[in-house]
Amino acid sequence: MNYIVLDLEWNSAYHKKQGKFVNEIIQIGAVKLDDKFNLVDTFLVYIKSETVKKLNKRVTELTGITNEQIANGLSFQDAVTKYNEWLGDERNVTLTWSDSDLYAIVENTRLFLREGISFRIDGYVDLQSYIQGELRLKGHNLTNQISLGNAAALLGISTDNFDLHDAKDDARLSALLLKENFNNERFSKFIRLASDPSFYERLFFKSYYISNINDERVNKNHLKFTCPQCNKRLKRVNRWRYKNNWLRSEQSCDSCGIRYRGMVSLKQTYDKVVVKKRILPLVSNEAQNVTV
Repeated sequence: MNYIVLDLEWNSAYHKKQGKFVNEIIQIGAVKLDDKFNLVDTFLVYIKSETVKKLNKRVTELTGITNEQIANGLSFQDAVTKYNEWLGDERNVTLTWSDSDLYAIVENTRLFLREGISFRIDGYVDLQSYIQGELRLKGHNLTNQISLGNAAALLGISTDNFDLHDAKDDARLSALLLKENFNNERFSKFIRLASDPSFYERLFFKSYYISNINDERVNKNHLKFTCPQCNKRLKRVNRWRYKNNWLRSEQSCDSCGIRYRGMVSLKQTYDKVVVKKRILPLVSNEAQNVTV
């Protein structure tokens, strides 16, 4: 099995037939690693735009890709065919830095590929998510998605020999981060099969918050609170209201005589409803959130 570290560069351009802006892929870069993370081969191709003649100025400044390179590039269909041939017959796990490249692949496949031709992906790993997990294990407190360059800096890996925002060099740097931070047990949990019907369903599923207190997914136990002082059951004293992703109501403790604001957040993800609960004492201006 090979590891394929893939990176794409794209240009945001207005597509007349679609009547909207699309992220048109203009460069595909990749590196192929064996199961010992030895470099087997590299891949780089420029793609001729089917949407515009000139690239967005910011894209050129960021990537260094010129209009001349795009004008002389392959069609997206020929580029994908060439890439699939480069992969060979062996099964592989494809990695990208975040799953944003997958959105671009799906969009460009729908717009620019004939039926029956697809961007080959066997197994898939979001390398950004994996590396962020490794960084947290090393003590880094990360709350937002991290860029490839910043991740390398936190891991003490120099980017001096890499041209960031060049698809092949970004793939090379990503491969180095993978090699230096690989843990088979943890990594295996990130692998998803692109052949699974739920793979793209999961990718395009948008998580959302449940706002209706009468929704069947709202379990009665979600709405129960206990007093942090005496541990006795609180009583709800007014109606549930929804605000800023939280269902809220006032709760009262008969024993302590303290009122609280009970807060419940129910977020529907692809797999489950994620429940969070908090209570806020209403008797003190200095009271802070208590997580239960």
